[in-house]
Amino acid sequence: MIASPSRYQLMYGRNEPPEESLLLRAGPVTAELVGRDLRNVRYGDLQIVQRIYVAMRDRNWDTVPAEVSNLRVDQRDDGFVVLFDARHRQPDLDLSWRGEIVGAADGTISYAMDARANQAMTYKLIGLNAHHAMGEYADRPFTAETIAGPVEGTFPLEVGPQRVVDQTEVPLFPPTERLTAQLTDDVAVHFVFEGDTFEFEDQRNWTDGSFKSQSYPPRRNGFFHLDAGERVFQKVTVTVSGPAPMQAATSERVMVAPGEPTRQSLPPIGFGMASHGRALSPREADLLRDLRPGHLRVDLRLAEADWRDALERAVADCRALSCGLELAVFVSDDAAAELEALAERLREIDVPIRRILVFHTAELATAERWVALAREALRPIAPAALFAGGTNANFCELNRFRPARAPGDGIAYSINPQIHAFDERSLVENLAPQAETVATAKAFGEGRPVVVGPVTLKQRFNAVATAAQAEPPPGELPPQVDPRQMSLFLAGWATGSVKYLTSSGAASITYFETTGWRGVMERDEGSPEPELFPTRPGDVFPVYHVFADLAEWRGGELVAAPSSAPLAVEALAIADGDALHLLVANLTPREQQARVGSLASGEVRLRRLNTETAPEAMANPRAFRASTASEIVVDSALDLTLAPFEVVRIDARKPA
Repeated sequence: MIASPSRYQLMYGRNEPPEESLLLRAGPVTAELVGRDLRNVRYGDLQIVQRIYVAMRDRNWDTVPAEVSNLRVDQRDDGFVVLFDARHRQPDLDLSWRGEIVGAADGTISYAMDARANQAMTYKLIGLNAHHAMGEYADRPFTAETIAGPVEGTFPLEVGPQRVVDQTEVPLFPPTERLTAQLTDDVAVHFVFEGDTFEFEDQRNWTDGSFKSQSYPPRRNGFFHLDAGERVFQKVTVTVSGPAPMQAATSERVMVAPGEPTRQSLPPIGFGMASHGRALSPREADLLRDLRPGHLRVDLRLAEADWRDALERAVADCRALSCGLELAVFVSDDAAAELEALAERLREIDVPIRRILVFHTAELATAERWVALAREALRPIAPAALFAGGTNANFCELNRFRPARAPGDGIAYSINPQIHAFDERSLVENLAPQAETVATAKAFGEGRPVVVGPVTLKQRFNAVATAAQAEPPPGELPPQVDPRQMSLFLAGWATGSVKYLTSSGAASITYFETTGWRGVMERDEGSPEPELFPTRPGDVFPVYHVFADLAEWRGGELVAAPSSAPLAVEALAIADGDALHLLVANLTPREQQARVGSLASGEVRLRRLNTETAPEAMANPRAFRASTASEIVVDSALDLTLAPFEVVRIDARKPA
């Protein structure tokens, strides 16, 4: 018999305690040390840097993790010194470096890396990275000393395109050695970069919640090389000027304040076809029908021989779920013949086609002519379908290669939060930028519908890879699979994702897959690697219940529900007639106190999804969903103690 997942596995997929942070102080500046990363650097109440760290990227721009040792922290009354050793290793790479982080009494912060190559190696990037949070930096002015001379400008409000010219990414402004950003009328933050010039990019292109300064990347899609024994040194120093903003009075409780209706309804929400290739079983289909999917997305690569089999399986699953199809159609230069063959097959199916997304196998973003060809061939067969171009990759590729006009009737792109960082905190920081991508796409697409999907926890493929993806070694999951798929963390993360994409006006969203370790429930036969992906056969995952709740509220209207600490507690609210429904999610591995109001006085119904209830919720979802408890709203507010990564459903009446 397969054991139930442990408490930590239920929380975030790993059987280990959460990583602790250490608060550091340097005069008027505070920061958190998390492993070898400096995070949440604040000057009074103002965040001046979101994160400083060292990254190593291999030939495919994939991140090579580091082993950290000999960590020492010397915290004094007026500052601190942090020392440690780090090593990045994989078969063709081996780099060691000494890290030194210093905080001085005047608030100056520095982070230095002194690295040595242990073997000859070829790579894309080694060096320091600083993240500048979008909330503090977007639409704020800067001045910089660059290799082209002094420049000044403003960090973009909309997502700035990371253009490519002559096979080279173009930064927001020329590489710089010094930068000053005016974060408020009174406070400026100053950066000095040593050992290299640094470039700035808008990481919201990949739904990261920041602008990033990084050491000078290779030109013309090239590589860097180090010989054994060769050294690399880099340092970034941060100072701040102006009066420190007063810290606002803090409450022990996170305030969630449902407010006015937004006039936004939940868009159609569907799921991707399971990548394991097996049809839904009757039991799986029965449970998935409770999610009322708006569609199933199937990818059809028309130049390959098996697309008809994929379509046949998709049609069968759609019939089982009583939903429509979303066709992601990939054409080659022989598109006319391929689309004619597809049209012939589509005349024989009997399920509605909701959308047809058109991509070219050799293009990162779809040229208009391919969408036009698809529309001409398929519109007579699917007259009600929305046609869209765009990209099968990240928003970056769409924004980088903006079409002269929006292709087709809509614009499509996918989302995953793990291009640059992989910890839970970073993934939460990457929720709000999802709305930024929709707003930017609508702006340059002249208001055309924005089709988002699939939204996945890890990237399905590396859009910038220059070499084939290596097979995972024994004892590791495939690169597209994250054990947090079966965790409470994903349920809270998906709550935030639906909130931000819906509030920004996404026309439709595809999430994850139906079944398997990239889906919303486990297959009847169970996980192929239960030691690495710890689920029981047939269990639904906690995120299943988020989509089941949304299915019940599908006709409702989104209500603004701001949180006073959205990186800790997020909330999604839906009004349906006289009823007000909420999902309140703790996005941290620690208990949180929250106050929800204003609500109508009287009784409300609650259902808690946490480490205590998750085993039953996963094994017997309908019994779990039928069980609720009552609470009494006093003085128009409800106080909640939220367990780590808990999601609470609240059913109340709309206040008068």
